[in-house]
Amino acid sequence: MISVDEALERIVGLAPVMPTETMALADAAGRVLAADTAARRTQPPFDASAMDGYAVRADDIVNAPVTLKIVGHAPAGNAFDGIVGAGEAVRIFTGGPVPKGANAVVLQEDTTAGAGDVTVNEPGGLGQHIRRSGIDFREGDRLLQEGRVLTPAVVGLLAAMGVSSLEVRCRPLVALIATGDELVPPGEPVGPNQIVSSNSVAIKALVERHGGSVLDLGIARDNEASLREAVERARGADILVTIGGASVGDHDIVKQVLGDLGLEIDFWKIAMRPGKPLIFGLMDNAMMLGLPGNPVSSMVCSLLFLVPLIRAMLGIRPVELPTEQALLGCELPANRDRQDYMRATLFRGDRRAMPVATPFRVQDSSMISLFANAGALVIRPPNAPAAHEGEMVEILPLDGI
Repeated sequence: MISVDEALERIVGLAPVMPTETMALADAAGRVLAADTAARRTQPPFDASAMDGYAVRADDIVNAPVTLKIVGHAPAGNAFDGIVGAGEAVRIFTGGPVPKGANAVVLQEDTTAGAGDVTVNEPGGLGQHIRRSGIDFREGDRLLQEGRVLTPAVVGLLAAMGVSSLEVRCRPLVALIATGDELVPPGEPVGPNQIVSSNSVAIKALVERHGGSVLDLGIARDNEASLREAVERARGADILVTIGGASVGDHDIVKQVLGDLGLEIDFWKIAMRPGKPLIFGLMDNAMMLGLPGNPVSSMVCSLLFLVPLIRAMLGIRPVELPTEQALLGCELPANRDRQDYMRATLFRGDRRAMPVATPFRVQDSSMISLFANAGALVIRPPNAPAAHEGEMVEILPLDGI
């Protein structure tokens, strides 16, 4: 068996970076930027008012109250073409260009409007309530780097930068094959000795959430012909994921069948709990992960290895999901020789306090209900001594994953 860190290093080390494609910005949300991107315009392109009010000369309002003559208007999208002189004001609105001669904006609330004039009731200073040209960014500023995920906020920034189309990484195609005679697709009748196939549904959602696309090849039965047929339909995928059949039982045939089909195994078995029987290798031009069949084992392995593999292929750094520190909410016995990932509740409480992670009393790897209700995985290194309530532990938060 190899360690979790070594397994991740070997998986990511063999990951190819996906090619690129050009996309319209309007369709690019959730994709990954393939090249550093610079602003094509300055934002804002002119000095603009930050408030509704009046554009004035700062010298005129130092000794307010003072009454000024209104000589024009400057709403957003339209400029006042004249020059603001001594004793004059221009009615201006948020986003409106500050006219020549003006160097301050007085809030509407601090004035009293008259017939053709306005009384400024409060003194003000130079530059108040003005957004200077380029305060956000300037043309040529390199604002976004390769590997950036295009969140809604980033898409909005790109639009403001003047970008309408861009190069993104192609989504890696992940072929999923569930294995087992006991499995039935969701929605179909379940026999007395069968269970619903939940793993592939959960992993499909995880892959799509983290930037991959999925080819769901259904369920391969526990015989060589069925598994061979499913693997043949996976040809052309970037990543092949099998679920179940990776252990040492009489019906665990994935390792043997895929080996006969050309799989070059890099490693098999990781010193972790849950998820020890994981297969990793190369098959044709695809990366191959053979996940264990227990629901929690398959999800934990997917979080630790499949998601980082997808992120590496998309050029996202860091590839691994971020961990953080928390206080332990209960006593834990000494750990054995495998790295443990314990499902736990996570209480954040006061934002100034450390979060508290409390592992569930039962950690059976078949119990998907506990995983669905967990807020974090508590990570316990191999051979860790007994831990006490209130001690600091490393966790992998699950909220947002």
